[in-house]
Amino acid sequence: MDTGMLVFPGQGAQYAGMGSDLHEAFDAARRVYDEAGEALGYDMRELSFSDPEGKIGLTRYTQPALLTHSIACLRVAEAQLGGELTPMAAAGHSLGEYSALVAGGALSFRDALHLVSERGRLMGEHGEGGMLALAMAADEARQLADRHCCQIAGLNLPTQTVVGGAHADLEQLAADLAENYPRKRGAPLATEGAFHTYLMVTAAREFREVLKRTEFLAPRFPVLSNYTARPHDPAPDAIRTRLFFQLINPVNWIGCMQWAVENGASSFLELGGGIGRGDTPAEKRPNLQGILRKYCRVAGHDAEISAVINAADAQGVKASRLQ
Repeated sequence: MDTGMLVFPGQGAQYAGMGSDLHEAFDAARRVYDEAGEALGYDMRELSFSDPEGKIGLTRYTQPALLTHSIACLRVAEAQLGGELTPMAAAGHSLGEYSALVAGGALSFRDALHLVSERGRLMGEHGEGGMLALAMAADEARQLADRHCCQIAGLNLPTQTVVGGAHADLEQLAADLAENYPRKRGAPLATEGAFHTYLMVTAAREFREVLKRTEFLAPRFPVLSNYTARPHDPAPDAIRTRLFFQLINPVNWIGCMQWAVENGASSFLELGGGIGRGDTPAEKRPNLQGILRKYCRVAGHDAEISAVINAADAQGVKASRLQ
């Protein structure tokens, strides 16, 4: 996979039933879910497959559930292709950065589970405010956000920027948007706070102590940082620092895609999550695939974009996708 890249989705790609078909069809997936349950002390299968208590939408559970699904997809793809994948690089959107670090060998799956479980708990407990996805370029969105004490939280596409702030500030921003930018759209995001903004400072400060206690290794291939949009420095303390800053700074997904295109990525394989109105894994579609296609089209870059998010994808995965 010398010119192929692995990508992993973040929060918002979770749903009840996620991973159930993989668990039924593949031993590799069952082993991942067993390990997750042992590490966290609760039944990850019940949470992900049936969610009887409606917990999967709570950040402290969303994050380990999505990480588990992404790594299950990765392990199944590896089993189908006969060995460990070696891409040119890996990247993940927000939470997905942890999945990418696991894929790159910088972080064990068990340690990643504990990290994102604490990360999700802290973000949920200390979270306040909300987030709004705007159909705007970053410079225009920043001008609007600055007028209302809000902050850029995500750079998804040249024409899609996420902002976050206190609820009262976001309400004023939305009113400003409706009055002065009638052709621009704003979509609220279902989160427990204004992630990747100054409102995450308390969560980030406490999470830093968790990061200090976690072992990191040098990645075996480049893993991109959301904070810098460049490969992580292999030094463990540098990785910890970038993950700390990630919580209070925008997810620079545009920068990550730009790096991939400039470095010759000819294919992208998305692993995990799923979005769409369907209720079953087979009815879901990839979360990042549309963004990747739009960016490559704007950049004039020809790349194959595929996904493994359910059992049908996994059964049909071909080595040619990863060449």
